[in-house]
Amino acid sequence: MEGLKRFIGIVLIVIAAIVAIQTIIEPIYHTSTDDSPYSSAWDIINWLSAISIILGLIFGYIRMRRVGADSSVQEFIAANTLCYGFIFVAIMFFWNWFGIMGFASDFTAVSSDTRGLVWILFDAILPPLNIAMGIHLLRASE
Repeated sequence: MEGLKRFIGIVLIVIAAIVAIQTIIEPIYHTSTDDSPYSSAWDIINWLSAISIILGLIFGYIRMRRVGADSSVQEFIAANTLCYGFIFVAIMFFWNWFGIMGFASDFTAVSSDTRGLVWILFDAILPPLNIAMGIHLLRASE
């Protein structure tokens, strides 16, 4: 189990790096238009993000459940921040992702500008959450 935790920790850190790098370099090589608002690299990265969110939810919940009365306040805050942080990004991500995949094509309560803002926030929040969880999993397996 320790080897699996270490592997998942590395996977989360790698996905964090991919999301962060793509977010930073996309404006350099891709010009957004109405027909092509984002580069095709996101089609693959979104699947990686979904995997990392699911892993983060699982291990965040496990970590939060293990925090007991004898745990430090710092551990309590860290465990709850990661668990609820992953819940927050899961809601933002899957709402937006299902919207662009056409599952909710009739949903017109928000504009494309709102969806764009949510993507920007998501792309800024996911890497730190993934890195924090990845480092925790790496340290927990030592």
